[in-house]
Amino acid sequence: MTMLFKITDIEFDFEDSEGVLPYDEQVAVSKYVIENTWEVEDEEELADVVSDDTGWCIKSFNYLEIAESH
Repeated sequence: MTMLFKITDIEFDFEDSEGVLPYDEQVAVSKYVIENTWEVEDEEELADVVSDDTGWCIKSFNYLEIAESH
């Protein structure tokens, strides 16, 4: 059984070996994450899935569980 989550607020570490991601791209990544519904096994997996999907490490985030999926 999986669960559905909505991320309501997120802060990424947008700095890597190439520097800092431009602001407009930071906004686009954050907007993408907040506008989507994430289906994962549990809360612990949520951060890993979002980080893997975006390619950026998460500093902090808030979320709501919206449903259980069968």
